[in-house]
Amino acid sequence: MATYRNPQYKPLAEAGTADNKKYLRNVNLSVANSHSNDYAPTKTSGIKIRGTGAATKGTMARGPMA
Repeated sequence: MATYRNPQYKPLAEAGTADNKKYLRNVNLSVANSHSNDYAPTKTSGIKIRGTGAATKGTMARGPMA
């Protein structure tokens, strides 16, 4: 027959410690065809790579090109 340990009491973390108002001010909320904040701009740095054909996700490479 198996032996089981007794459950240990651990207090719960205090609720409401996060700053919800600050989070809601900064979130990019979109409803229908409008959004609250501008999204981050598209990255345009990098070098153009060859042989992409009918690429749909971009033709720029970033990072160390050794």
